[in-house]
Amino acid sequence: MRSIWNGAISFGLVSIPIKVVNATENHNVSFRQIHTEDGGRIRYRKVCELEDREVTQSEIGKGYEDVDGSIIPISEEELSALPLSTAKTIEIVAFVPADRIDPLQMDAAYYLAANGAPATKPYTLLREALKRSRKVAVAKFALRGRERLGMLRVVDDVIAMHGLLWPDEIRTTEGVAPDAEVTVREAELDLADALMDTLGEVDLASLHDEYREAVEELIAAKAGGEALAPAPAAERKGGKVIDLMSALQSSVRAAQEARGEGGGGSAAEMAEVRRLPRESGEGSATARRSAPARPKEVGGKKSTSTAKKAAKKTPAKKSTAKAGSGTTAAKKTAQSGSSASRQGAKKTAGKTAAKSAAGTKSAARQPAKSSASAKSTAKKTSSRRKAS
Repeated sequence: MRSIWNGAISFGLVSIPIKVVNATENHNVSFRQIHTEDGGRIRYRKVCELEDREVTQSEIGKGYEDVDGSIIPISEEELSALPLSTAKTIEIVAFVPADRIDPLQMDAAYYLAANGAPATKPYTLLREALKRSRKVAVAKFALRGRERLGMLRVVDDVIAMHGLLWPDEIRTTEGVAPDAEVTVREAELDLADALMDTLGEVDLASLHDEYREAVEELIAAKAGGEALAPAPAAERKGGKVIDLMSALQSSVRAAQEARGEGGGGSAAEMAEVRRLPRESGEGSATARRSAPARPKEVGGKKSTSTAKKAAKKTPAKKSTAKAGSGTTAAKKTAQSGSSASRQGAKKTAGKTAAKSAAGTKSAARQPAKSSASAKSTAKKTSSRRKAS
């Protein structure tokens, strides 16, 4: 990597020669200004407004514009002669915990590389001291015509330096916070916490600039003479919040669906709140229908004794058991009654058949007796006639 600044780190009486290189790079797609009618480039020319002619770079210097509009010329020689101790030195002024540095002060980042073999030992010494102390170094340095504030810390096995804004360059928060007093309910905070937990953490390396990729695809398509398919319209987000609770619940469901966890539940389901079934009415019927069927037990006596024990322990079950036994007894009585009636009917039918048979025999005997008596009467009459 090409260095942008060469100097030394001043660590007490130790001087560490270093090279400064950029730790970041810009991937933005840059455009040129063109004339829309013919595509010609638009260029800026440096023109002296007094002479009304274009000047070269060697003819250009620096000047400060005063409040009245007058220009005060400042030469490079005058700037170089200023007593600036940090012109070519990164001067460490203190070591502090990392949380003492406000992230608002963070600016550009640089890597500091040891410049030459003699710098290896002191460079390694400072790096290991920063690692063991778990602190960062606050330093002052001059770069690009101004003195800056910096923070030195260890990244992997390299000393990195972050440019810091001066404390007086950080604006206050006055007038930024909402003026109206708003009370946030615990339920809203709970939903916000649930949304934060659902979103979870993210690997920063997986995030990328989607807009830049879309611009690059557009440029590649036009360079190849192809028509780029129109992108679907992005869903508009934000706007006026009508119901904060509904918005939070919808956000939690959307985050769950995006993570493949399913987001169709309500807030009560997300909190795993379950209602108990009612003892009567539709709730109990629903509970009975949803209850799993109990397996049948083998052995009548064992199940009967178990049922008796359960009936003794639970009064409600006892009444149910009694009702069941009463029903069983009624069934047995009905069965015995029906069998008895069947037996009685059979006996009655048998007796009737026997009586009818006996009547038939007696009826058959009566004609025989009458015929015998008639014969005996006729014999007596004929014997009397003979006697007379």
